[in-house]
Amino acid sequence: MLRSEYNTTSDAVWLAALPEVAPKNVLDVGIGTGGVALCLHHHFPDAKIMGIDIAQDMLNICAKNATLNQCDIELENQDILSWSTPRTFDLVVSNPPYFLGTPSKKHPQAHHNVDLSRWIKRCAARVCPQGYFCTIVDASRLGEVMGVICKSFGSITLVPLFGAKQTAERVLIRARLCNRGGSVIHIGYPMRYDPILREGLTIQNILSKIDPQC
Repeated sequence: MLRSEYNTTSDAVWLAALPEVAPKNVLDVGIGTGGVALCLHHHFPDAKIMGIDIAQDMLNICAKNATLNQCDIELENQDILSWSTPRTFDLVVSNPPYFLGTPSKKHPQAHHNVDLSRWIKRCAARVCPQGYFCTIVDASRLGEVMGVICKSFGSITLVPLFGAKQTAERVLIRARLCNRGGSVIHIGYPMRYDPILREGLTIQNILSKIDPQC
């Protein structure tokens, strides 16, 4: 990854580790400089990846990162809140702008204080029947996200992530469209968890190694 003022955080690595089924095509909403997409390419090298973002300067860096990593990503300068398209995808991922705060003076075009419920609805509309939606959000905003997801999705999986606090700081969410399977809350993980961040494993890899007798 090129170093820039838009450096990838651990959120991107965790999000890319969440899907459990290899997709044929992926949409990364708010792709930024490509952190999630490139990690997904590592896990699912045969998947066709498309990314959209409102910031063209981020897309320019993303294109360079994709070339450096020999990853073919279709990029479009689009705003998910206004994007009109009939396309749907096996997997839609998004690391949404969930923080509330003062808009950036350097990048006023970027989303701040976004209507997160509307963002999630627009992402969900791009998932094909029986496809998956994966996201990561601040734990404080879990309620509004789940309020949208539960209306159309089933087989919902939640994975809490812990930092220095005794309560979860982030929550990973995976859900399947037009499916009424039950919900599962997995064991939580520390946000600085080397098997994910340094060894490149997926959450499914880790779960498969847990001894059920322990």
